[in-house]
Amino acid sequence: MTQPTIPTDLDGQVALVTGATSGLGRRFADVLADAGARVAIAGRRLERLEEVAKEIEGRGGVCVKLPLDMTDRDAVKAAPGQVEEMLGAPVQILLNNAGIPDAQRAHKMSLDLIDAVIDTNLRGPYILACEVARRLIEVEQPGRIVNISSIGAYSYAGIGAALYSITKSAIVRMTETLAVEWARNHINVTGIAPGSFESEMMDGMLERMGDFSGSFPRKRIGRPDQLDSTLLYLVSPASECVTGTVIKVDDGQSTR
Repeated sequence: MTQPTIPTDLDGQVALVTGATSGLGRRFADVLADAGARVAIAGRRLERLEEVAKEIEGRGGVCVKLPLDMTDRDAVKAAPGQVEEMLGAPVQILLNNAGIPDAQRAHKMSLDLIDAVIDTNLRGPYILACEVARRLIEVEQPGRIVNISSIGAYSYAGIGAALYSITKSAIVRMTETLAVEWARNHINVTGIAPGSFESEMMDGMLERMGDFSGSFPRKRIGRPDQLDSTLLYLVSPASECVTGTVIKVDDGQSTR
């Protein structure tokens, strides 16, 4: 029997990755570009956008830069249109990756921090998903939206990240409901819930709390490249019937 193959060729597709200036987002942008997608990278740090774009273009990829603050609702709504103007086609793959931690006990958070976490982690991704879907529906094109949640959506260790966990749980429900909303339009909405993986956010946690990887079953923190196959599966034809699903990738960390 011939073994099935899983195609990961994204040649010519337009992808938008938020939070692409560091950590998982930067890796996701690289993976999509190396699979042939024309990638728009979004983030707040202009010098980092330049750096990431230069690296992708140096490998022969197509990359455009989009300065974007996820708390600016008007900028978020306008982003898909800007990408379409720069790359000549609607966004077909959206990776809703941008997010920030709260890093405080719930009762100590300022109202400004509460707003920033909710706007960046939930309101911005929701607006962006809706705008990408609206444009695809208008031109009757299929698409893939992948929302980055967190294992914190399912398991909370009580470490000063209550609102972060709440917003990531909401991302899971957003994925499930929007998948139903847009299934008839052939727009698949899925998600990834990573555990502890190397990133700037994780570096901050390790600095505050010390190395807690010894409490994990495999006593390690994951590498961003260990999410590559999950991402490529969710944006490839192999996952055509997968929508409304959030895949946990946590190396068994949440089962301890």
